[in-house]
Amino acid sequence: MDQTQRRMLGQPLSILTTQPKKKRISVISFFSKVSWKLRFQKREPLKNVFFILAERARDPSAKKRHMAMRSLGTMACETPDKVRKYKRIVLDLLVHGLYDPMSSEVIHESVKTLTIILGKTQAKGLGSFFIDITLQTRTLLDDENDSLRYSAFVLFGQLAAFAGRKWKKFFTSQVKQTQDSFLIHLQDRNPQVAKACKTTFRACSPYLRQRKEYSFQSEEDQRNPKLCRQLSHYHPELLQYLYANKIL
Repeated sequence: MDQTQRRMLGQPLSILTTQPKKKRISVISFFSKVSWKLRFQKREPLKNVFFILAERARDPSAKKRHMAMRSLGTMACETPDKVRKYKRIVLDLLVHGLYDPMSSEVIHESVKTLTIILGKTQAKGLGSFFIDITLQTRTLLDDENDSLRYSAFVLFGQLAAFAGRKWKKFFTSQVKQTQDSFLIHLQDRNPQVAKACKTTFRACSPYLRQRKEYSFQSEEDQRNPKLCRQLSHYHPELLQYLYANKIL
C-alpha cells in the first residue's frame, strides 16, 4: 500500500478533523476495517479499496453507505488519476448512492462526489450515466434540505456544461422541464441556493433558445411570458442577459 493510500485509509484528511468526536471514531473505525482487510488481500490494493467500498455502498446500514460515498469523495480529491482508472466502477457506485431510497445523507454525499469527479474528468466517459445523473439531480433541485438543494444546482450546472452534442437534445428537454424550479429558487429562502440557482440558470440558458425542432410549441409558450414576467420583476439584469444573447 503506498503513502497516498495509507493517508486515505488511515487518516482521511478533513473528514476526521471536521466531524464531532463520536462521528470521528466511527469514521476511523470504518477506515481501520478497510485497511485491515487490505492486508489479507492478494489483489492490487487500490482495486481492493473499490471492491470493499462497493460492498459498503450496498450495505443495509445507511451509515456505512454514507461512509462509502464519502470515502469515494476523499479518493477523488486525493488520487484523481487513480480514480479515473476505475471510473466506471466509481460512477456505478455513485449513481447507486444517488438513488438511495432511504437516506438523504447518502444522496447528498453522492451529489458532492459526482461534482468533484465531473470537475476532475470534464465528464469524459460518462456514457449513459449522464442520463441517470441528470434525471435524479433534476428532482433534487426542489429538495427540502438546503444543502442538498445547493449541491444539486451546482451539479446540474456542471451537467449543462458537459452535455455536448450527444446529450444536447435530452438535456434541452430536461432544462425546459426545470423552468419552474429555476423561477422558484432564484428567490430561494437560502441566499446560497439562490446564488447557485442563478449561476446554473445562466449555464442552462443556451438550452432555452428556441430552435426549429421545437416549432410544435405554441407561440405563447415560445415567448415564455411567465419566465419574462418573473425575471423582469426579480432579476432584471438576468433578463437583460437573456435578451442580449437572444435566448428569450
